[in-house]
Amino acid sequence: MKSLVLAAALALAFETGIARADQPATVQVDFTDNQLSPSHWTLTIHPDGSGHFTSQMGKTQEASPQEFDKPNLDRDVRLSTGFTAHVFQVTERHHLFNESCESGLKVAFQGWKKLSYTGPEGSGSCTFNYSKDKEIEELGDSLEAVAQTIFEGARLENLLQHDRLGLDKEMEYLVDAADTGRAQQICTIRQILVRLAGDDEVLERVRKRARVLLAHAGS
Repeated sequence: MKSLVLAAALALAFETGIARADQPATVQVDFTDNQLSPSHWTLTIHPDGSGHFTSQMGKTQEASPQEFDKPNLDRDVRLSTGFTAHVFQVTERHHLFNESCESGLKVAFQGWKKLSYTGPEGSGSCTFNYSKDKEIEELGDSLEAVAQTIFEGARLENLLQHDRLGLDKEMEYLVDAADTGRAQQICTIRQILVRLAGDDEVLERVRKRARVLLAHAGS
């Protein structure tokens, strides 16, 4: 009987090892703040820079007239090689997030960030509002800035379809956000920027700013 139990345990361990070896490496951040709209978003990133972004409205939230028509996003994204490498390097340095990230300090609520890793080496996750670890806190800020860029891309798509004059103010904001780091990885919205840069039916200022942002996307 004992030999059967041991054999079953070894078989399970072997199968688990195979499954883990075949599991693609993935870093994921889940952001939640019920005071914001959308209240939750998720960004997954793979080592080759491919990724996926989703966002959801809160149960009691409704889109305001100023919000883009489809706040529930579900789209593939492409991140730069350098940014992706940095994300996975931080993940490795922090033991696949198998550590405590939350500082426990009484600071203003900034939204819950859950960093997770799954891959051949194992898995781990940690959740924080504010981390005393500078590298973890900066990674959280950078990932939020990427999400901000993706949201801005969706707004631009909506404005191009429904309010071309509104593009002027939105593009002015996005250029400033990119310059100050509040919006990062402009390459994730390259497609809409290319459309705006070549659209003769939008203002010249919009086309010019689109070209400036495309320069950001290529750097």
